[in-house]
Amino acid sequence: MSTDDAGASDAGAAEDVEHKNALQDVIAVDSDDNPEGTVNRLEAHTGDGVRHRAFTCLVFDSNGRLLLGQRAPGKRLWGTYWDGTVASHPVEGQSQEEATRQRLEEELGITPDQYGDVELTDRFEYKRYFENAGLEWEVCAVLKVTLEDDALDPDEEEIAGLLWVDYEHLHDHPEWYRQLRLCPWFEIAMRRDFE
Repeated sequence: MSTDDAGASDAGAAEDVEHKNALQDVIAVDSDDNPEGTVNRLEAHTGDGVRHRAFTCLVFDSNGRLLLGQRAPGKRLWGTYWDGTVASHPVEGQSQEEATRQRLEEELGITPDQYGDVELTDRFEYKRYFENAGLEWEVCAVLKVTLEDDALDPDEEEIAGLLWVDYEHLHDHPEWYRQLRLCPWFEIAMRRDFE
């Protein structure tokens, strides 16, 4: 998800601690998404990891197209991979919906007046390692937003590219999109979250 925080190697440790996300906490959870306190974001994403709360938001337009966001190359985990629009971690005391609204505005300049409800549609647990850089072990909520106004103002430190795709086509033919290198949590969400 938005895991561009610290790295695991000793050589990179000093550099990584300087990254803003290395000093943040995420919410540790059990397999049913019940909170178990907070854990440093770096600790949650290195070694064997710590299961924590996360979300991914699928942003649609009025024609049913899904907005894919390419993660910026500076992201520590899954940099340049394509995501189903934004993904991150709520902080303690923040709902999934509040965290989603915040990330939509921070990453894409999408404000609440551009969409209606933020709809929570699914939740799943997964664990995936990324090269030698770390891992995600998350209970991931899936949220949906449909834009009434699709004006975007992406933050280049977060988003490297944007692509509108037909969601049903992507769902039915994921192999045709293989060159995009999709993030694992998005692939899971897409396969589970289809009506």
